[in-house]
Amino acid sequence: MLCQEEADFDLEDRSKAATPLTDEASRAYLADPSVLHWVAAAEGLVVGHMSCCLIRKRAGDLVEVLLYEMGVRGQYRRRGVGRTLLGALNDWMAAHQVKEVWVVADNPAAVAFYQSAGFKKAPEDAAVYMSR
Repeated sequence: MLCQEEADFDLEDRSKAATPLTDEASRAYLADPSVLHWVAAAEGLVVGHMSCCLIRKRAGDLVEVLLYEMGVRGQYRRRGVGRTLLGALNDWMAAHQVKEVWVVADNPAAVAFYQSAGFKKAPEDAAVYMSR
């Protein structure tokens, strides 16, 4: 289970094993049409994954995508796994006429990766990420 190997998909010393979903919660997650989740595998091993959420909008384009999480096993980084996952998202967006994707990058390596993939930093006066 990916959640038990969480630390291998994140920055060193930042994550630990997570509690897996129940079977019922797993079925609900996978059946939710607003949830998009891709995995990348090599030699029978999941080496990367990316989860996104469709955000319905009240005006303008009908939907946009929030790239919520991407992780690549440490030993597989810088081998194109992340770009392959983004390619799958780009293909899905084109097929579904979704024009915008956004992500909150929380470390310099992630910022650099997303910028190299065409993402632009928000202007300095843009919204501030907050949680509660």
